[in-house]
Amino acid sequence: MRRATDRDTRQDPAHPRPMRRAEDVVVTRHTVSLVVPARNEARNIPWVFEQIPRCVDEVILVDGSSSDATVPMARHCLPTVRSVAQQGPGKGNALRTGFAAATGEYIVMIDADGSMWPGEIPHFLHFLDHGYDFVKGSRCIGGGGSLDLTRVRSLGNRALLTVANRLYDARLTDLCYGYCAFRRSFLDALDLRSTGFEIEAEMIAHALRSGLRIAEVPSLELPRRSGRSNLHAVADGRRVLRTLITERPGARPSAAATAEEQR
Repeated sequence: MRRATDRDTRQDPAHPRPMRRAEDVVVTRHTVSLVVPARNEARNIPWVFEQIPRCVDEVILVDGSSSDATVPMARHCLPTVRSVAQQGPGKGNALRTGFAAATGEYIVMIDADGSMWPGEIPHFLHFLDHGYDFVKGSRCIGGGGSLDLTRVRSLGNRALLTVANRLYDARLTDLCYGYCAFRRSFLDALDLRSTGFEIEAEMIAHALRSGLRIAEVPSLELPRRSGRSNLHAVADGRRVLRTLITERPGARPSAAATAEEQR
């Protein structure tokens, strides 16, 4: 029987529902490229690849001259994976190589060590679908966190975050975390040049300088599943600080601004 609270779904001739207009835009799904830089991560690749959600259209493994079975393992776990050789040493060169090879409208970057859960990717894409240009994970907002952040790394991250927020007049909650997604159409505006771990800070700095709409989403950093990290907290922290200072607004024109001036 019909309940008193049930709504009548039949069309009311006296109050017709509006029909779709010809100029209305139908939202379509955007293609997604996942860039995974890896060097000797054969033991971690299976877990990472089996967690990749279906919304990802292509996976690009950037191999940094691995001496183990990283590439064969990746192809075994995901036959459709695209493996490209890293151009130059360092994480920055690895990411830039992967970005150049990506064909999707959206690009997502994660590490191959299992510290970032690929199941969070749909949350990043949600914000890109709703008008944001650059989405970064944050371990410091509700729903986020870290199971691998040492005291030294935590103190360094907070210090660098303070510098970034002051130099760029921003209100970010996390800085040294490389789980990011962005629209590939803004790759030129990001104007990436760094070769090492500081590329993550450079991406954020250039996104802020370029006026991109940035969103932060909660993310949980997991412990590396196997092996040792290539990160050197003190040395890489210095490079991040130098990048933040060098790339601050007014320090040097961005590629986009330079191109505009030349027209």
